[in-house]
Amino acid sequence: MELRHLHYFKAVAEELHFGRAAEKLHISQPPLTRQIKDLEKELGVILFYRNNKRVEITNAGRYFLKECDQLMQQLEKAKLMTKQLHHAISGDFRLGYISSTPKNMLAHILKKIKKEFPYLHVYLYETSSQKQKKALESGKLDLGILRAPIFTTNLQILSLFKDSFCLATPKGWKKDINAITLMQEDFISYNSNYADDYHNQIIACANRIGFHPQIAHECNTMHSILELVANGLGIAFAPTSVSQQQTELALDFHPLKEQDIQTEVILAYDHQSQHPVLQQFIDAIKEYYTP
Repeated sequence: MELRHLHYFKAVAEELHFGRAAEKLHISQPPLTRQIKDLEKELGVILFYRNNKRVEITNAGRYFLKECDQLMQQLEKAKLMTKQLHHAISGDFRLGYISSTPKNMLAHILKKIKKEFPYLHVYLYETSSQKQKKALESGKLDLGILRAPIFTTNLQILSLFKDSFCLATPKGWKKDINAITLMQEDFISYNSNYADDYHNQIIACANRIGFHPQIAHECNTMHSILELVANGLGIAFAPTSVSQQQTELALDFHPLKEQDIQTEVILAYDHQSQHPVLQQFIDAIKEYYTP
């Protein structure tokens, strides 16, 4: 039995007509008929009942068709894997991201990449923009999702979206959002040594409202900040994009009038990178954020 026998059988089973199947296969009908007879002889079964008016597949034929479909799918998968291995798309990819990055976005990207490159190992690193910058420049990361500004001449920078700020408070917080009220509240923010640019933007946002925030607690991740807020330990400025993410925390997010204070979320990578799937990651992430 050869592979062409399976292709010929599948065509006849789908068309239930030897003439149409022959046209589909770009061969004449007599050789097709001979090949089906040879296959039936080798299997020792009748695959089709045929007469001058119709062709009908037998029960044995239906079973063989199901097995053929599985064999064909397995063959295509094997061809794909072989091609990917040949092109060395079976190594590692290291993706960095800031803590405010939507986890459902990461899951969406990983599923898409896994489908295209099942042998690729993707490693995720949640860390600050500045640490990502150093890791990208030293070759320890292949791609980073960061918050601007990033000052470097060694990396290629692509803009994803602009992000304004909102106010995160415990659920049911009803106070007026003004300088007099906010200067009396405890704030929770990033550690200034961990994310200094973001910390400075938070200070600038508060100053624009007319006060200087009293920072009572500092954290290294956005989720930790929001957990402390939800537990009543203070309030926090947060990127508006975070308020649009699903969360089980007991929080309210309040828009601010001072929308001109914005941050920019960017992609960064070594402009000399030759990683074979870098562009696929970039395209998938940009597609996710495209309206």
